[in-house]
Amino acid sequence: MRALMCEAHGAPEQLAFRDVPVPQPGPGEIRLAVRAASVNFPDALMIQNLYQTKPPLPFIPGGEAAGVVEAIGEGVSGFRVGDRVAAIPFQGAFAEQAVAPAFRTSIIPDAMGFDVAAGFTMVYATALHGLRQRGRLQAGETLLVLGAAGGVGLAAVEIGMRMGARVIAAASSAEKLELARAHGADETVNYAEVDIKQAVKALAGERGVDVIFDPVGGDLAEPAFRTMGWDGRYLVVGFAAGTIPAIPLNLPLVKTASIVGVTWGMHSRREPDIHAANMAQLYDWYEQGGLRPAIGARFGFDESRAAIRWIMDRKAQGKVVIEMA
Repeated sequence: MRALMCEAHGAPEQLAFRDVPVPQPGPGEIRLAVRAASVNFPDALMIQNLYQTKPPLPFIPGGEAAGVVEAIGEGVSGFRVGDRVAAIPFQGAFAEQAVAPAFRTSIIPDAMGFDVAAGFTMVYATALHGLRQRGRLQAGETLLVLGAAGGVGLAAVEIGMRMGARVIAAASSAEKLELARAHGADETVNYAEVDIKQAVKALAGERGVDVIFDPVGGDLAEPAFRTMGWDGRYLVVGFAAGTIPAIPLNLPLVKTASIVGVTWGMHSRREPDIHAANMAQLYDWYEQGGLRPAIGARFGFDESRAAIRWIMDRKAQGKVVIEMA
């Protein structure tokens, strides 16, 4: 099969297409013929050896794909050859075939195309797990989403709206905020133009923000945290800004607020039944028209390196998808 290989850590332009053996599914795994793959920020970090997971060289990058089940490993139930699925292999998706754990594979609705399915699970499952299990978001609460036009940020905007929260979307341009508002944000803040702390406080009022969903980190974290109200929950989702913030611990003390880590990958492994229930909820919302995944850019398989560069240069609004044909 043809695959995009990382043979040395560095820029996406160094990745090379190679012919490699078709992978065989082991116990608890399925193999799918990849129809589309999604590019996520961890993919860009992994090829630079900057991600917490560091696969040995050489490896096939790509954490998320959709396609058709070709083979089923020992001990797997609930799938048949020919099923249309979304899968999270965490690496190996940028290839004609990929192997993924069955517990991170789900049968997609008939109405969902492979392009949408390829970028659905990681961002929506992360957002729902973060807001529901980790953030305990309640109807009527105020949710602040940083990086609200990125894949996981936009998913958090939509899910927060579905859960009955008042959603404040924060992003770095008017165009990005227009996208967030089109997907359900009640209020918007352009943190490239205004002081995020003052702007959010003005919108949140005396009560403050109840939950902050932060996939950005960097210099935004502390001023955003200062907008939180009593018993607020600050969800640490990622560090797309490239730096890990250091929040003074007197802030959660005086606000009786919580700093809560969101690691969906480990959650799906440790609590697969809860993950499956979350996916069932997400697919139900999708079929009802309550979730409208945004594809910001499409690339062919031969353009995979450019797709990763698109993510690295932070051009993405919505998901970046590689289509195999």
